Amino acid sequence: MRSYSCCSSINFPRSGLLNPLIRSPQPGIHCVPFNSHFPYRLYFKLSGSRIQKYGHSSTRHRLVVAVMDWDSSFSLDDRVDSDGSVGYSFSSSEGEESDGDIILNPITDVDIPTSRDQFHQSDDALTVTAQKLTMMGRSQRRSRIKYGIFINIGLVTFLTVLLLLLDSHAWRIVRLPLPPFHLICPFTASAVLVSCAGYICVPLFRISRMQQIISKWPARHSSKKGTATMGGLFLIPIGVVVAEVLVGFSSIEVSGACAATIAFATIGLMDDFLRLVKRRKNGLYPWIRILLEVAVGTWFYFWLCTRNISSPYSIKMVVPLPLPLGLVCMGGSYLLLTSFCFVSMANGVELTDGLDGLAGGTAALSFIGMSIAVLPICSDLSVFGASMAGACVGFLFHNRHKASVFMGDTGTLALGGALAAMAACTGMFFPLLITSGVIVLEVLSVILQVSYFNTTKHVHGIGRRLFRMVPLHYHLESCGVKEPVIVAGAYVVSSILMLYAAYVGLISV
Repeated sequence: MRSYSCCSSINFPRSGLLNPLIRSPQPGIHCVPFNSHFPYRLYFKLSGSRIQKYGHSSTRHRLVVAVMDWDSSFSLDDRVDSDGSVGYSFSSSEGEESDGDIILNPITDVDIPTSRDQFHQSDDALTVTAQKLTMMGRSQRRSRIKYGIFINIGLVTFLTVLLLLLDSHAWRIVRLPLPPFHLICPFTASAVLVSCAGYICVPLFRISRMQQIISKWPARHSSKKGTATMGGLFLIPIGVVVAEVLVGFSSIEVSGACAATIAFATIGLMDDFLRLVKRRKNGLYPWIRILLEVAVGTWFYFWLCTRNISSPYSIKMVVPLPLPLGLVCMGGSYLLLTSFCFVSMANGVELTDGLDGLAGGTAALSFIGMSIAVLPICSDLSVFGASMAGACVGFLFHNRHKASVFMGDTGTLALGGALAAMAACTGMFFPLLITSGVIVLEVLSVILQVSYFNTTKHVHGIGRRLFRMVPLHYHLESCGVKEPVIVAGAYVVSSILMLYAAYVGLISV
């Protein structure tokens, strides 16, 4: 096999145009004119004992390709032009077995950087710093995830121990024999079923593109974009069905509370559907949603008037309050109170659902507080509250930091409607106000922010703000408080308020 040797010379002229034809320095070397519209590329084509050569160059370079037989006496290995040209030799004559290899041997110590090298220079110090920052970010995320697990375990342990104590001493509270594990059974059943259902439903939500839109959220929550939402689709039905099954579908109060919960879940489902599927930015129009919520509250009031439900001392439309107030008969005002409670609680839980686990944990504590408060009035309704609390706790296994699914309006509106239904059936509005203190603070922060802004804008011409952001948990996060710390603090405050609300409800009856 005949061996070939080729040498190329790259010249950098100081000025002037390239020659249209590059002359051959020796016989047997073929040169062709170059096209200036393409970058460096060489095309070799074997033809007998010669190689046909084609080349391209830019307007700033000149490329010479020379090919000769290995036996020729002429060599360009050490050629350096007087104008500063630098030569490189391409050799394929290392042996017959290596004819297909091309070896690049620089002749001089001059390196010509390419455009890629100029723009992609490696900086070891910068790379190491970036890697360290990345590892720090990952460690912080892992620590926050651990905090979410510890917070969730603490909440579950607290509620389980509390319900076991209540079941063991329930006869002292209601003065009537109750079945064993009256509250812990619905709580545990709902928690286990919802947590198991989440492992099936959450992947399905992701496949179905049911993902959260975060256009209204702070920029630091951009990492939550794409998280599955509408978790209320498996949270609410399980809580409702478990409560109905355990009471044997025989309790009027539980049936009414379940109906109100499903009605609010339907409103939330419509809102989520328009926002996620129809890509309407705000879902339902606010005035339409308020009208629907008021309609459900009005219907619930008239349903209470036509049904024989349990009430303190067999008197309807009364609100039990601690002494010296006692029982307060509301009369026709009970309609306004019921509708206001439904609307405020539903939208309050929705506003609270801004951090991972915040709405679910506070709602679970509120349900437990209401279950204890209504236990002497309607023990079946306390089963409904315990079942909904267990459903919220089971949902926290997927909603804790970092959340894999959100409730959506389907879940938040339904939870608020369920709390309001428990209060409307028994008149326990005051214990509800106490046990849902965190939710009330979230709503008050929005009301104060809007009112103060409009007032200062009317007086001074420029609106001013009380908080950096609303609801309240966004303000705390803007002040530098970490998300798991805010959630843990909300759980502690809700636990204290829940115990006090349960005490107030028991002494009121």
